[in-house]
Amino acid sequence: MKELVVISGKGGTGKTSVLGSFAALANNAVFSDCDVDAADLHLILKPDVQTKTVFKSGHEAVIRSADCIGCGRCEEVCRFDAVDRCDDVFRIDPSACEGCGVCVHFCPVNAIDFPEAICGEWFVSNTRFGSMVHARLGIGAENSGKLVSVVRKEARQIAEEQGADWLLVDGPPGIGCPVIASITGADAVLVVTEPTVAGEHDLERVLGVAKHFQIPASVCVNRWDINSEMTVRIETVAENLGATVAGRIPYDRSITEAQVRGESVVEFNEGAASKAIRVLWETYISLS
Repeated sequence: MKELVVISGKGGTGKTSVLGSFAALANNAVFSDCDVDAADLHLILKPDVQTKTVFKSGHEAVIRSADCIGCGRCEEVCRFDAVDRCDDVFRIDPSACEGCGVCVHFCPVNAIDFPEAICGEWFVSNTRFGSMVHARLGIGAENSGKLVSVVRKEARQIAEEQGADWLLVDGPPGIGCPVIASITGADAVLVVTEPTVAGEHDLERVLGVAKHFQIPASVCVNRWDINSEMTVRIETVAENLGATVAGRIPYDRSITEAQVRGESVVEFNEGAASKAIRVLWETYISLS
């Protein structure tokens, strides 16, 4: 089994559209959406959720009002201004609490509980192309990197159980913790970029991350024909950084039309983008 993670240095480059089309083209594959902060692969694959599991990570303080003596010690020691006082009644603001536990330690009457924080939930689903593991991080919740690790681990286990040939992962944009959690240990990454100054800058950063973790990287320029000179420049940068140029996808409004229909572009029609993505997939198979 080979694990391919499709990532991008910035959002909006088209990586999910590419991964969704790969899902339609691949045989015997399992899929995961590791962009847990803003997941959208489900809009294309339309998963039928089979199981849902609560994701807990870190802790949050909760004051038991019945046992609190109103001394204000928790307010004094909290560095994050997470303790609110109203008419000498104290409570913890969960959106401000960093889960450090200092208030729990210093409370003289042990009136503060410290349960695990519920940060989101993850799902195992069926799609028209195969099994899918995806997640939803709670509003304002942290630890997205840990949730990504859970999603990847579960997806890999399912892929191994099913004897899948491919594990196709829709990774998050950027270079932060969720990206690192998405690509560590993968067989290869495909970076989808765009022919803009921002696209070039962020491509350099994300290729640097892939190189640091010694993961083979290839690059695809989406909407390449809106600036052909920049496309050539980006491809040169990619090659100089040790990446393989895997292909180009032209600007094609049918990608947006396919998204509106909830389909991958290769299902929607045989237009210019669809043909380019098919070539990209065949090229990637030959590279792997």
